[in-house]
Order: sequence, then structure tokens, then C-alpha cells
Amino acid sequence: MPRTFTVARSILVQASPSSVYDQVSRPAQMGRWSPENLGASVFGGDGPAHVGMVFDGRNKRGRYRWTTRCTVTSADPGRRFAFRVHAIGLKQPRLKAPIATWEYAFEAQGDATLVTETWIDDRRSWPTPVVNVFDRAVTGGRTFAAFQTANIDRTLSNLKKELEATARP
Repeated sequence: MPRTFTVARSILVQASPSSVYDQVSRPAQMGRWSPENLGASVFGGDGPAHVGMVFDGRNKRGRYRWTTRCTVTSADPGRRFAFRVHAIGLKQPRLKAPIATWEYAFEAQGDATLVTETWIDDRRSWPTPVVNVFDRAVTGGRTFAAFQTANIDRTLSNLKKELEATARP
């Protein structure tokens, strides 16, 4: 079976593209919605995202914890936010390698925003048999594409609930 390198899911949020972008583009806040991310330490402070901004993401899956080093690759307010994950480690992201790219697109739909979250597997140089064994070992038997689909669905659902609850009068 061929590898799936990209997974994208969308949800309609009753909020403006700029307000959704303002929340999603702050890596330290992602832990509020993600089932796996616990937030991030942003080098230089948690100000508005900009291309080249570097942050360390803190993550968990069950009892396992790890840290990733990430760099913002797109910061177009109200339109697109993206970053690439390029190092990983337990307490410090010491192992440098292309790991993944995460993208968020924001598209106005009347008074709402269609938010699309995309995960791109950047482990292109890994042989497929190695990826298959690794993925199933760390995701409880699934491929990363299937695992990330479920994570993205939960993240988007949590984001929608929170932003729509705060937008209500």
C-alpha cells in the first residue's frame, strides 16, 4: 500500500478569518485544542507569528513526552499559517531531520471561516517499510496519516467549540 504523505481536514468556524488566525498562529496556545500538543516555548516571546520564528513544541501521547523544534514558514494574517518540524528529542530537540509540515488555511465563508489544517509527512527519505513499522509502533497500530486524521479532527472540533463559545454575546 502506498504511503499517504498529506492529510487535510476542514471545519467551518463562526468567526472571522483574522480572529481565527490570531489564535492559531500563536504556537504557545495550540495546547488548548490539540489532543497531543501541550503548547510551545517561542524564542523571543509569544508575539505575532512571523516567517522565521522558531519555537519548541511540547507534546505527549499517553505516558510519552517529547519536544520538537519548529520554524514558521508562512505567516499571512487571516489567510495562512504554517511551520515545519525539523528536530525532535525527549527534553531537547537534538535529532535534526525533516519530520513534518503543518499548515492552516483560513477562507472567509460569509460570516464564518473555513479552517483547513494540513499535515505533511516530510520523512520522504525514510524507506516505506521502516516508516510502516515505526508508525505502527508509536501510534498504536495505525499509520501516521490515519493517526493524524483523528488528531486533526479533534483539534479542529476543539478550536471551533472554543472560538464560537467566546464569540457568543
